[in-house]
Amino acid sequence: MTTADPISGVFAALADPTRRAILARLASGEATVNELAEPFPISLQAISKHLNVLERAGLIARTREAQWRRCRIEPAPLRDIAGWVEQYRRLWEERYDTLGGYLDDLQKEQS
Repeated sequence: MTTADPISGVFAALADPTRRAILARLASGEATVNELAEPFPISLQAISKHLNVLERAGLIARTREAQWRRCRIEPAPLRDIAGWVEQYRRLWEERYDTLGGYLDDLQKEQS
């Protein structure tokens, strides 16, 4: 994903369930392209396209060992997304707390 906003590229890569499943598999350790392709009812070429999207988003890295291409997960983009989500979680939690306090005050006034 060549984009000025890397987080958008990561979200776009994560939007596909096949790519999320590939990342879930890589969370348990490195794997070859063939190993990653095994559980999917799609061609090796389609898996390769998914891997290219993940690699451009920075979510995986690939290395070559003889004729095998091994893939591993790169955690940095996921940490970036977690930080982005956390920022908004805190914001909304504060707003809900404020709303909860206001509703409590209203209820006390009506009692």
